[in-house]
Amino acid sequence: MSRTFPVTEKDGTGEFWAEQIDELTRRRAFIKEMGGPDNVARQHSTGRLTVRERLDRITDKGSFRKIGSLAGTGAYDENLKLKTLTPATYVAGTARINGRPVAIGGEDFTVRGGTSFGAQRLKGGQGGYIEDLAHHYKIPLVNLIDGAGGTVTSAKRRGFVTFPGTDGFERSVELLAEVPVASAVLRTAAGGPAGRAILSHFSVMVQGTSQVFAAGPPVVKRSLGQTISKEDLGGPAVAVNKSGAIHNIADTEDDAFEQVKQFLSYLPQNVWQLPPIDDIGDPVDRCDEELLSVVPENRRHPYDMRRLTSHIIDQGSAFEIRPTYGRAVITMLARLGGRPVGIIANNPKVYAGAMDADAARKQIHFMELCDTFHLPIVFLVDVPGFMVGLQAEEAGTLREGMRAVYVAGQLKIPIVTLVIRKCYGMAGMATCNKNDIDLKLAWPSGEWGSLPVEGGVAAAFRREIEAADDPKAREQELEAELRAYTSPFRTAEALAVEEIIDPRETRPILCEYIALAEERLRIGLGPRSRAGVAP
Repeated sequence: MSRTFPVTEKDGTGEFWAEQIDELTRRRAFIKEMGGPDNVARQHSTGRLTVRERLDRITDKGSFRKIGSLAGTGAYDENLKLKTLTPATYVAGTARINGRPVAIGGEDFTVRGGTSFGAQRLKGGQGGYIEDLAHHYKIPLVNLIDGAGGTVTSAKRRGFVTFPGTDGFERSVELLAEVPVASAVLRTAAGGPAGRAILSHFSVMVQGTSQVFAAGPPVVKRSLGQTISKEDLGGPAVAVNKSGAIHNIADTEDDAFEQVKQFLSYLPQNVWQLPPIDDIGDPVDRCDEELLSVVPENRRHPYDMRRLTSHIIDQGSAFEIRPTYGRAVITMLARLGGRPVGIIANNPKVYAGAMDADAARKQIHFMELCDTFHLPIVFLVDVPGFMVGLQAEEAGTLREGMRAVYVAGQLKIPIVTLVIRKCYGMAGMATCNKNDIDLKLAWPSGEWGSLPVEGGVAAAFRREIEAADDPKAREQELEAELRAYTSPFRTAEALAVEEIIDPRETRPILCEYIALAEERLRIGLGPRSRAGVAP
């Protein structure tokens, strides 16, 4: 850039602008250094990228435009001339991801570990400018989390301690009902940054380098006397697999960025738009013969529900959310004829598909995500009921399961229920919406009722079975007698199930219904009455 400023007036306008541009260039140079070469090298030595490198990796090339790029803490000489400028601990701006505008930001761990630097207005985090921008411009928000939030040293700098909630999560909560929010946890996150990761529609953390918790090991040791590592306290084994606080695990930071990109590709820019259509050319009338061999003849044998799903959805379109949590149910974003849908499928390989408390919580969150962003849901059902037993009762399975039934009944999006094999009891109620058109399809292998024949006979005919000369034989006789009434074709005669279909017809039929739903979705655009997605 030329630094020649011709003097066109006697007041020295050219000299003035030369000085101002030089000052701007000097300040930009300070900011570019981030926390200094040593801190940048330390960040790289732990296998992590700097926030600016992350922004370059996740956004379209050349699309990131910084906001508040000169924010920081200046050091001045006795003449009030700038000596150095330490950048703000948060880098934020607008950018494009796969051509679509987003608001994006993240902590710069090379500067004071990414902790708040005490500006008049926060750039990011709870109450930050970038959240306000996402709200007012109705564009997705992407959080690149690499910080521990507040620090006790802030009180010394301010001269007082702030009351909790001064910089609250009000905007973060509001955004959940307006625009997609995705968070990548790229280091240890505690306090506010950890809270923002939870207040996301989708979150991902990196294996081996990321942890999430309310408070770290020093606080745990001081308050409880327990010595524990960061990984054992809040690594993926805990935060993803056990608690479900974070949705997915990534192998690397680049993998985390790809997952965020893929997640956003299924969703609209905001709740006032429809999800984008992306037709990859997979024929909607494709009928796979292999669907006739997926479900075993023996109804007690498990099968691969993910394999079954892959023959129905657009090829290569599956994006599973929370694959390692609540594994009795599978939740994934996918496409049918190019149109985004949510798939909720029971997993016969885990508890025979029975719904436990974790699976119920997982299903609830996913149903609310789809309802918020106008994605129709396809249920692929093989559920024998709620998980039973002492452990299930102690875990609150009944309460969480009934919440799933309630939420399913409140959905405003189109739902298609396809019974693959079993659909029993109250867990079966959580796979359809009786307050809507309640479209139920089934394969000839489908069976349903209040409870399976086996358990039902043992309960209803207990005395008769116990009094028989051969109790086991009598039990089997009663089961065979009642099983004749469980044929799905008898239910179809009464129009209690709308259609029995050939498994090979599944994809064409589902694609047709999802295409029909488009106008209905358009009429229902806008925020739902409830406040977005519950964490």
